Amino acid sequence: MTFSRRLKRALTGDSEARFVYLGNFEVERDWARGEPRLPGAGVNFTAATVNRMEEMGVFLADDDDVLLLKEPPDPQYRTYLHGLGVASATVLCPENTDPLRRITEDALESPQLIADLRALADGRTHLLPLGVSPALQVLAEQTGIRLAAPSAAVCKAVNGKIFSRMVTERVGLREVPGECCRTYGDVADAVDRHLGASERVVVKESFGVSGRGMVVLDRRSADTFLRMIGRRGRDAPADMVVETWMDEVESLNYQFIVARDGSVLFETVKAAITESGVHRGHRFPTRLPDGIETELRRSAELLGRELYDHGYFGMVGVDALLSTDGLLYPCLEINARFNMANYQNCIADLCVPPGAHAQACSIELTMDSTLSFTEFTRPFEELLLDRAAGKGIVVSNFATVNAGAAAEADRFRGRLGVMCVAGTAAEAAALRHELDQRLATGLVGTGQVGVAAEGVGR
Repeated sequence: MTFSRRLKRALTGDSEARFVYLGNFEVERDWARGEPRLPGAGVNFTAATVNRMEEMGVFLADDDDVLLLKEPPDPQYRTYLHGLGVASATVLCPENTDPLRRITEDALESPQLIADLRALADGRTHLLPLGVSPALQVLAEQTGIRLAAPSAAVCKAVNGKIFSRMVTERVGLREVPGECCRTYGDVADAVDRHLGASERVVVKESFGVSGRGMVVLDRRSADTFLRMIGRRGRDAPADMVVETWMDEVESLNYQFIVARDGSVLFETVKAAITESGVHRGHRFPTRLPDGIETELRRSAELLGRELYDHGYFGMVGVDALLSTDGLLYPCLEINARFNMANYQNCIADLCVPPGAHAQACSIELTMDSTLSFTEFTRPFEELLLDRAAGKGIVVSNFATVNAGAAAEADRFRGRLGVMCVAGTAAEAAALRHELDQRLATGLVGTGQVGVAAEGVGR
């Protein structure tokens, strides 16, 4: 049974149900609204680009599903996707859009789309977002389509980092040394305490987004940080976590589904790629020491039951860490929502043959003008995946290449998602390097500014 069918059976009891997928990436921003923030917290990519990551839903949706997108895929890209055996789901788009507004808010401002969605409300159709926000809940109410997920209040409650630490302690899993802080005074005291036992500590907002609501401190930088938060007053609410920074052998992420009946369905475990605390992707399958996957499966059962007891059902991804001293810390953070691993699973199932290897890359670009899919891929067209040979490049997200044009003047930032597939890990790495070179020299008016890569094996 495919991932999509397993998901439908777990969340609705009907593996043949129809899903309306909505990729409201960085829904955490809605959960974080009004919550305490770290000094200087900001973003490192435009909202316009992040909003178009939703296009990856084409790999998730079955033929009989519906996919909500801010704009239709580039026609040439859609033809390319058809050749991979995806993108046959019905695509619906709001008639009123703003590149800096997420798809949920666009939909609520689009009466025709609301009417089209109401026509789908047949009792077996369910709305499934990346995560449930208050606005998403309103959309479900206005369209009459059932949510295949719990309420926004439940989703927020189980996604905080303070919740993760409390649950980890309650079920008896090994914790990273640290503590929950309710005031800025608590934060200051905890930073001092843990820097006494470690060279570095990390401070995390309970509802930080994509690695940006956190700061890693040594003694020198901690002095500046403590002065900054001291201006807010010791009794000001903080709701943050302070933890000892752990050196790792492997950063892991494991995914499971909490079904409506409370059963826990383990999916996969992958090695996560992070840079400066920001998630960049995964390597999989992982070659773990004996007993580690068994321990992760046990952790999934314990955490899944806790989540269910708090009213949650749906997709879950948990960050874990295998430290240099050989210890597994099985719950650094619970993400009770969809994550990139779910999309990568679907792409790998379609495009990575058994025994092959791949590298999934996020490539950041600076663009002078928008390009069609054919124009953009011309410099590396012959490198695109050859299904018969089981080798080549899969373009997993193209909308993000041009998305910044609507929000930035003159030159704009773009991002390309790819998965490079080859017979060996070395060949996959060489393929990615070749792609880097062609992007850097082959696109007139386009300059590559950075590549974040991850290794993937099957």
